Amino acid sequence: MRSMTTTTSEKISAPSTRQVSKRVSQSVFDGSRLRVVLLVDVHDGAQQQFLEAYEQLCNQVAQVPGHVSDQLCQSIENPSQWLITSEWESAPPFLTWVNSEEHVRMVEPLHSCVRDTRSLRFHIVRETGGGEAAASGARRRLQASPRIGDGVIRHALTFTVKPGSEAQVKRILADYASPRAKVDETTRLCRTSLFMHGNRVVRAIEVRGDLLAALRHVARQPEVRAVEEAINPYLEQERDLNDQESARVFFTRAALPAVHHVTADELTEGERRALYYPARPGDGMQLAELLAQQDEAAAADPDSPVLRSTIFQRDDVVVRLVDVAPGPGGRAVLPEPGRQSALSALLDGEPVGMDLVTDRRSPDA
Repeated sequence: MRSMTTTTSEKISAPSTRQVSKRVSQSVFDGSRLRVVLLVDVHDGAQQQFLEAYEQLCNQVAQVPGHVSDQLCQSIENPSQWLITSEWESAPPFLTWVNSEEHVRMVEPLHSCVRDTRSLRFHIVRETGGGEAAASGARRRLQASPRIGDGVIRHALTFTVKPGSEAQVKRILADYASPRAKVDETTRLCRTSLFMHGNRVVRAIEVRGDLLAALRHVARQPEVRAVEEAINPYLEQERDLNDQESARVFFTRAALPAVHHVTADELTEGERRALYYPARPGDGMQLAELLAQQDEAAAADPDSPVLRSTIFQRDDVVVRLVDVAPGPGGRAVLPEPGRQSALSALLDGEPVGMDLVTDRRSPDA
């Protein structure tokens, strides 16, 4: 991945002056500061090893554009429980770093001493205190107002398969029994939509409750495990699901986070489409932001077919998942060659519609 230049960092970190739309329930593009919380469960007896690995990582992270500060805390009740908090100028530089191969290499020394981790990301809405924070208030932008969501967490996974195996992989992914929707008393699977274009697979997931619990629940289901084992020989990135480290690295690289979601006032059901936008190296985040702006405008237009839109982005992979009103008007969201002038400087090829493989919904989602 191309390293971020000062110009790129400024573009994705600069405070936004756009009016925040009430239709937008999720976005990383408002320019407000980000607080990242990492809960860590360290193996018994490995506390000193963990501390040394953290100090090495801390020195490296301090050089990442957009990083402001971090803090390491140890539980006063259980010495195996640790808390890492970090502050970033805004969400885009953090996401650019955390989704990079550089991050995968940086955190590798931690894995031998860590039993489990959980990452939480928050825009800062309000803060108290004076001193340095007050003096730098002009450049320490806060999220202007709370976002109102629908209780659904959106996430996606993407990976590539060996060229020539696409038809076989598509058959495997389309033919399996749906896992049980209920995860626990507070979490359930709502919808899973799977698309392919060429040898790239994108699986979009919607969950109410705890996303991590839902992902672990799905991975344990026999029908899902059988499908994952069946496609293993066709994957371009090899993995061994029986090896915890191999599986962790694969799914870390496969994560395709949602960076923006907007819903029109109309709550009718629509037809689900997915579009793949190949970004130029280093321009994926900028491209995702431009698409988010276009979909905000579309959601506010009563004549637009766009009902809901989610933008997913990781490195140079940008996917736009759109629910459109049924009928011929829905074709307006599909890309037309030569009609993407505003995007052309950021694209490394034409955007394309992806093929729907399966779209499954929980009956009471």
